This record gives sequence, C-alpha cells and structure tokens, in this order.
Amino acid sequence: MRPTATRLDGMPGAKSFSPWWGDTSIHKQRGVVVYTVSPFRQRGSKAVIRGWLFNGYRRLAAQVPYWIVPFAIGYGTYTWGNSRYAWQNSKAGHIALGDHHH
Repeated sequence: MRPTATRLDGMPGAKSFSPWWGDTSIHKQRGVVVYTVSPFRQRGSKAVIRGWLFNGYRRLAAQVPYWIVPFAIGYGTYTWGNSRYAWQNSKAGHIALGDHHH
C-alpha cells in the first residue's frame, strides 16, 4: 500500500518555508506590535447616559436658535393656511369672495 503524498494535502511540511495559518512556532516574527486596552478602560458605556444628559442637553440647547426660527415660520404658515382654507370653504368665505353658487 502506498502512503498519501504529504505535499498534496494542503498542510505545510517540515521543509516548508511558510508555516500554517497562524502558526508562529517555526519562525521568529519581528516588528509585530500588539496593542491592548487595560481592563479598567474597557467600560466604554459607563458614563454614556450621564454624559448625554449634560453634554447632549448643552449641545441641543446651542442649536435652538438655528432651528426654532424656521420651525416657527413653517408652523405659522401651516396654521394660517389651514385657517384660510377653512374660511374659504365656509359660507362666510363664499359670500365675502363673491362666489355665489346657485
């Protein structure tokens, strides 16, 4: 019986230059920098709610002058248009505008 050729199975052998994926036992690697985060710094959401309550409110309040004026103009136009539409379709509006339907 003939054994299977090791060069065809996809695994690097002893004379192979590059190791199997992730295996660093064959060659000493140089210039690899690994960064880690301290466990004391990993609590990323610790102050999210408290920070939003103060900083978020301050940031939203700083934007009020930029959106309150367009909002007021839009709301005023909307309410004026609705009241004008209701008046034009009323009996008094028809009489005042001279639209007499016979």
